[in-house]
Amino acid sequence: MRIAVVGTGYVGLVAGTCFAESGNNVVCIDIDQKKIEGLKKGVVPIYEPGLEELMKRNVHDGRLSFTTDYKEGVARAQVVFIAVGTPPGEDGGADLKYVLSAARSIADHLTEYTVIVDKSTVPVGTAAKVAAAIRERTRVEFDVVSNPEFLKEGAAIDDFLKPDRVVIGSNSPRAAQIMDELYAPFVRTGNPILQMDIASAELTKYAANAMLATRISFMNEIANICSRVGANIDAVRKGIGSDARIGSRFLFAGVGYGGSCFPKDVQAIVRTAGEHGYDFKTLKAVEAVNESQKRVLIEMVQKHFGRDLKGKLIAVWGLAFKPNTDDMREAPSIVVIEGLLAAGARVVAYDPEAMSEAKKRCFGDRIEYADVPMAALEGADALVLVTEWNEFRRPDFDAVKAAMKGAVVFDGRNVYPRATLEKLGFVYYGIGC
Repeated sequence: MRIAVVGTGYVGLVAGTCFAESGNNVVCIDIDQKKIEGLKKGVVPIYEPGLEELMKRNVHDGRLSFTTDYKEGVARAQVVFIAVGTPPGEDGGADLKYVLSAARSIADHLTEYTVIVDKSTVPVGTAAKVAAAIRERTRVEFDVVSNPEFLKEGAAIDDFLKPDRVVIGSNSPRAAQIMDELYAPFVRTGNPILQMDIASAELTKYAANAMLATRISFMNEIANICSRVGANIDAVRKGIGSDARIGSRFLFAGVGYGGSCFPKDVQAIVRTAGEHGYDFKTLKAVEAVNESQKRVLIEMVQKHFGRDLKGKLIAVWGLAFKPNTDDMREAPSIVVIEGLLAAGARVVAYDPEAMSEAKKRCFGDRIEYADVPMAALEGADALVLVTEWNEFRRPDFDAVKAAMKGAVVFDGRNVYPRATLEKLGFVYYGIGC
């Protein structure tokens, strides 16, 4: 098929590349000239394992191209995806200005029947707004479809090429059939394409992320109880995760969730509920717990060293909100490091991918950045682990202890065995264990 994807951010670039990989002719459109010029030269603006190689191959083979010209991408496309940003507004709801702007630009260049697909995460009712915006500017026939993405940063290529399910919301049999044909190569193993009404599809993405966020906040509260009663959160996790009704996914305690999806989507569904006269108390609590959980490590550090951290050098391993990404949006490390700085500590940090983003968007020169993990530990009074990158999981603890001034570890992801570290002479603090 001939496909256009509007937006070359995380979702748009992954979607465009993966559609090209399955043999489609894909044009990715973005109004950012600098970004498009970089993409044409093979410069990938985000870190996602496997994406750069896949993108370059499809560009080389002529299936994937980039442009700032809507006409070039839209005029002959059978399907046009809107994959632009939907940042949270001041009231917590999704800001649709970029979505509606893209819709109007698409409308100006339609030449034949086209399926317009909302790929961005958008609240219920957005498809109707997109259709209205397009209808105001063209008489060309079109349908609007909701097709939410379910991509995990760090595993997005596999998630797209081998999806658990594909959700398609449509009121048009013609559009539904085209979407079925488009996604057929990705579900050959039998995973479902779920056809439903548009409102249900729009709500499904928010509901899924809200449920996962709820599990995380719930386990973090259980971990906080464990700390108070002498229980071990890892044992509790195994005990409940083995129940088939619950399952083992998203039951790990830590310093809270972050990223571009969970915080924004929880806020958006709370806002949607409020607009329709419903007070979503559960998700308000989920959000509140998550914000307080990000401060748990700060409280541990201050409980150990005292409220005033002046003169203390704290090494921080991990800045991105999760491993295998450079995404700093709503990252727990921001709250942790800001709290340490406010208490007077000096901070030196290391992350395999996110240090450039952290320096540019968050901390500037207020903290130091190490070239390798061990360099961050030189003379440190404590190590604070925030993001559980694989390379942090099995360090040489003898070398770690030798490099540090103090042998104190604050493990924000419970990746280290307490007994092992204490046997080596470390003071160990975990989350609920």
